[in-house]
Amino acid sequence: MPKFIGEFEGKIDAKGRVVIPVGLKKQLPEGASNHLVINRGFDKCLVIYTRDDWEKETQKLEGLDSFNKIDRQFIRVFNNGASEVGLDTANRLLVPKKLATYAEITNDVVLYAYDNKIEMWSKNHYEAQMTIDPDEFSKMAEEVMSRRNIITNG
Repeated sequence: MPKFIGEFEGKIDAKGRVVIPVGLKKQLPEGASNHLVINRGFDKCLVIYTRDDWEKETQKLEGLDSFNKIDRQFIRVFNNGASEVGLDTANRLLVPKKLATYAEITNDVVLYAYDNKIEMWSKNHYEAQMTIDPDEFSKMAEEVMSRRNIITNG
């Protein structure tokens, strides 16, 4: 499982393609650049996984109950729009129109890479998401990380 890192800016062209920067492409496992999955994420972003990591993400859905209405709806929405894509010879990734519309990606994009995923944001949504008062960030860290300590130590 790759552990991506970095924040990269780019643009989506008129044909719906985004260049994957060299610094990010180097982080892709060998052979993975032709087997990526792009899907809708939370908070109006898109998420790119290697095919292997996409399989791991969808395995998490196997425990859900297809007889339960909310489980069924979540499975449908989570998988809605998922597309296998690959990079062309110019390191461009074609973003399906339906997904670009969902994330309101029309021009400037930010590729935010962490853990096993690469989030693709419209620059405006990304900046709004990442704008946080330092004191609020400190409070957030205290709450989130103290829960983590309970889980790991409790």
